[in-house]
Amino acid sequence: MIGDNLPSPSDVVGLYQSKGIRAMRIYFPDQDTFNALKGTGIDLAMDVPNDVLPSLANDASAAANWVQNNVLAHDGVSFKYIVVGNELFGDAANDILPAMSKIWDALCSAGRCNQIQVSTAVSFAVVKNSYPPSSGEFGESFMFPIVNFLKNTGNPLMVIYSALEKAGANPALEKKAGGNLAVDYSVSLIAVESGWPGSGGNPVGASLAVGATLSNAQTYNQNLINHVRNGTPKRPGNLETYIFAMFNENKKEGDEVERHFGLFNPDLSPIYPLNFN
Repeated sequence: MIGDNLPSPSDVVGLYQSKGIRAMRIYFPDQDTFNALKGTGIDLAMDVPNDVLPSLANDASAAANWVQNNVLAHDGVSFKYIVVGNELFGDAANDILPAMSKIWDALCSAGRCNQIQVSTAVSFAVVKNSYPPSSGEFGESFMFPIVNFLKNTGNPLMVIYSALEKAGANPALEKKAGGNLAVDYSVSLIAVESGWPGSGGNPVGASLAVGATLSNAQTYNQNLINHVRNGTPKRPGNLETYIFAMFNENKKEGDEVERHFGLFNPDLSPIYPLNFN
């Protein structure tokens, strides 16, 4: 949404429908987007902006008001996830759990916690080991009580599997009819943001600038779509995944590469072809 040349929310929703894209993530509440989504059945993952978290973490009534104004007031919008904080570190990360807990309580008080889940989006930087994937382990202490909260409430996390298990979300083997064993995991996972820039790879020192070409972006995103249908070797099955991003954002701050993750042009034509089906 950080651009001055983007299509209207209603046109964007029409594009979602025409491409068979079934879910959307937005990084802050937006009334025009809510209006466009009403009655469409498109699932919505919506962030609680990082700068709002301190007030919600310290005041249950503030959290209840936020839920009322940004979720409950919008009948017909298929809210699926409330994402409490995006890639927070340091002292700011201490607000994640109390804010999640208060938002969860507000949803439950409204009878909606069986329909809407609460999570947080963490970057791979919270994982101190990431290769091979089976060595994944959290390196940030604030993750452990968050994982415990998610396990106790049945909510998902938005990062990788092995670190979850080592944080206490261990699988339990359950005997099924016919003698087969099935793995019942206590915390599920969602890939809430993954993508590749199609341009902007010139600045020296930009960590995302290597390989920023349309060809690489098309290859990455198409292979991502194809791959997540089957999940991972550790957890086969469809892996819910959100591709970043629908459009290039010409007003986004940071390195030039940050403005070139889009899949579509402002006129809704594809920047490069992708098969979402």
